[in-house]
Amino acid sequence: MTLVDFLRNSAIQHPDQLAYICRTEKETYEGVYQKVKNIATHLIEMGVQKGDPVALLLNNSSEFVLAYYGILTAGAVVIPINPIYTQHEIQYILENSQSKIAIATNDLKAAFTQLHAKLFHLNQVVFVGEEPQEEWAVPFTQLVEAPVGIHGDFPTLTEDDLSVILYTSGTTGRPKGAMLSHGNLGSNALAIVEQMGIKKDVKAINVLPMFHVFGMTVGLNATISLGGTLVIVPRFSPKEVVETIRDTKATLLPGVPTMYNFLLNYEEATREDLSSLTICMSGGAAMPVALLNNFEEKFGLVIYEGYGLSESSPFTHFSSEHRGRRIGAIGRNVPGVTCKVVDEEDVELPRGQVGELAVQGPNVMKGYLNMPEETAYTMRNGWLHTGDMAYIDEEGFAYIVDRKKDMVIVGGYNVYPREVEEVLYKHASIVEAAVTGVPDEAYGEIVCAYVVVRDPFLTEETIIEYCKEHLAKYKVPRKVVFMEELPKNTTGKILRRVLRDQNKVSVN
Repeated sequence: MTLVDFLRNSAIQHPDQLAYICRTEKETYEGVYQKVKNIATHLIEMGVQKGDPVALLLNNSSEFVLAYYGILTAGAVVIPINPIYTQHEIQYILENSQSKIAIATNDLKAAFTQLHAKLFHLNQVVFVGEEPQEEWAVPFTQLVEAPVGIHGDFPTLTEDDLSVILYTSGTTGRPKGAMLSHGNLGSNALAIVEQMGIKKDVKAINVLPMFHVFGMTVGLNATISLGGTLVIVPRFSPKEVVETIRDTKATLLPGVPTMYNFLLNYEEATREDLSSLTICMSGGAAMPVALLNNFEEKFGLVIYEGYGLSESSPFTHFSSEHRGRRIGAIGRNVPGVTCKVVDEEDVELPRGQVGELAVQGPNVMKGYLNMPEETAYTMRNGWLHTGDMAYIDEEGFAYIVDRKKDMVIVGGYNVYPREVEEVLYKHASIVEAAVTGVPDEAYGEIVCAYVVVRDPFLTEETIIEYCKEHLAKYKVPRKVVFMEELPKNTTGKILRRVLRDQNKVSVN
């Protein structure tokens, strides 16, 4: 089955069921599917053909759901982009993907005015919000309206066809586009439904960004596959999430540790407020044991932890009620996924020994867009190498013990040090730079930059403001440490681990 089949089948089987609730907005599956077909028809009339990339730059909203399935129904490929990215970051993804059309929030009109003049492959931009005046732009409301005449035939899709290209920050500084097929994302959505025991009457809180693979697979695709209800929360706030769960009687809460931390510390939240929840899922970063225990004690709920990455659509492991859990473990592999731990020579290690986690399954990506060497390295010998160090116990529970890559996870978002370092090195007064993660109670980690400068009057505030001009907010260093020199090994490689261990940074 394809992702389009998920929506079509639910519309046929549950036409009057609420597909989504977004604050005061509500729509049934019949209504959603009609609007999706309208959007697909208009996109085809705009020149979109099967396999064409269409960028989607929206926050959680009803428009995101409609546009996402509209693009897929037209046979096109969704290119989700975080709408808070800087113009430079957006431009790279648009160029790399060669997106022909973009559907974006009205807040990005100024950026797209400049981008449209630079990117000749970008034919039109669809804005959600005010009616655009530019000849190359159209309002989203026009796409939702019924087209003149009847709907044409939509392209025939198979599980092998591309559905989404998710861009992940690359250790080389270049974001990599993970090419995910309908079968990749669809199989993982169904695997999570089976693993977690999600029921057909699910009401899923969609507060995780749907442009992120966690929110896309669980909050969106899995829920739609069951004919459940998406309870869309545009932006996270403890107050709104608690009130929404209470008022809608939501049953499923996918989140990241940061979110659970904020909910725990929201003093007005009570057990009764969250009593409708039957499944709480956590991913994106390791859940501190103290946080997990305190949350479960306060609300009388169980948080199930899991693990995945964009390249695997994303989930490879999850704890669950019927498959068990171990505190500190990421759970057992989900249905259809095989995993092993290997050494530096890719030789499988015995249970209990630490090595790199490698996985196989129908959820594993087709490869990185236009990056054959990176694809071959990451997927060598037919296994997706995660870059994370782990071990598997005798009962099949996997434990992540360290990140082979130096990725920093800020509130569930991945930040690769090299990307931030590239920006820092472009500053005229910075001689050397290194970036690591620093523990933070609210966000799990924040970005810390260590710099050697030639201008003694350069300040922390100046560097942070400079980074804000070139990086998305969550990638910007919250702390800057000035050093005489950075620690290096005999080959001249900067030792980030030494920086983390020797410099205990406090963040106010």
